[in-house]
This record gives sequence, C-alpha cells and structure tokens, in this order.
Amino acid sequence: MKDCIFCRIGRYGARSWMVAETEHAYAILDIHPMNKWHTLVMPKAHYENIFDIPIEVLHEVMSTLKYVVDLYHQKLGIDAVQIISSNGKIAQQDVFHFHWHIAPRYPNDGQDIKWKLYPEMVNEYHNMLEQLGVGKFIDAPIK
Repeated sequence: MKDCIFCRIGRYGARSWMVAETEHAYAILDIHPMNKWHTLVMPKAHYENIFDIPIEVLHEVMSTLKYVVDLYHQKLGIDAVQIISSNGKIAQQDVFHFHWHIAPRYPNDGQDIKWKLYPEMVNEYHNMLEQLGVGKFIDAPIK
C-alpha cells in the first residue's frame, strides 16, 4: 500500500531504527515508545490484520519477534515483556498494517494494562463450544 507508513519503512522510504530484518519481516524501535526498547515487528508486505496475513508470512513475523525477544534477553537482560497485537478498529488498532508490539516491562514502570474480568461468563462456555461445533469440556479437579 503506497501511503502506509509501515510499508514505506519496509521499502526504506521512511525514517526508522531497524533492529532486525528478514526477507519478509522486520523489527523497528517504535517512534512513540511506551518504554525503553519498545519495538514493532511486522511483515514487509501490506496485510491489514491477523485476518489477512497468510500463515507462512505470519510464521516469519513470529520468528522475527522471537529473535528480537531473545536478543533483548541475552544482550540487555530484559526478562519481562508484553507481546501485544491489536487487530481491528474496535480492538484499538491504530495503524492498519499488521504488527506486534514488544513492550519490555520494568519494575514500577507505571505501565499497567488492566482488563475488566467477567467470571460469570464461564457459565456460558458449554453453549459457546457448542456454537462453534468444536472443543470439549474436561471435568478434572483444579489444583
């Protein structure tokens, strides 16, 4: 896509700080970091979200992500990260080129992500699996 900033970066047409690159994927430091070493990992080709990306390209993106996480762990001692990908406007995707965030976490960094929990929803799980026509319930004690 011509106007996509991530596509331009993949073609070396926009400023970036490249951490890793393969034939089909790359990782860059985020220009709007939430923490030190906040990194984006994405395919070079344009795919809007997880629903569009072919599995073989996704494998290469994930291999690149794993490489970067291991690099940060080995070279920088980073031992806590959040791996985040928002897909779709309702899910708060703001750049519509599929990507993952590697968000290193540090003690007391003030970057808490909290979700509201709905434990009562568990009562719907049997019906939910039935609706899919897949899955099964395993009745084993919780230890």
